[in-house]
Amino acid sequence: MGTKYWLLKSEPGCYSIDDLAAEPDQTTSWSGVRNFQARNYIRDEMAEGDMALFYHSVTDPSAVGVARIVRAGQPDATAFDPQDSHFDPRSTPERPLWFAPDVRFVCKFATPVPLKVMRVVPALSGMELLRKGSRLSVMPITKAEFDTVCRMGEASEAG
Repeated sequence: MGTKYWLLKSEPGCYSIDDLAAEPDQTTSWSGVRNFQARNYIRDEMAEGDMALFYHSVTDPSAVGVARIVRAGQPDATAFDPQDSHFDPRSTPERPLWFAPDVRFVCKFATPVPLKVMRVVPALSGMELLRKGSRLSVMPITKAEFDTVCRMGEASEAG
């Protein structure tokens, strides 16, 4: 099966593309996802080598760069840690409920691509992100959508 494409949302005040770029090896566990549909994408469909748009949500929502999935979803260790804000007592190492892939920084867009701009681009009209009420933090996108947003941000699938 070929490369799949994703959009990963994060609140920039919690974790930004600059935070990812500053990580050792520019890689982190994309932990803390607590929505079952997003979890199913991570657990069942996301694979090493897939590509993702990094999207800052909340204030001035925009696609801001690209990340690569470097490890498929594994049990999310934050769910097991009572000291972590993403702790879930229903999830255990023996019966994990939540999963997290490892993602690596690829590039930051020269120009962020705002949600309001994406809304008026015909090539993005079917994008899940643009559907009314779409709030998933992890969602599939098409290669064409990925390429369109990358062109708008003056970035390429380098890396």
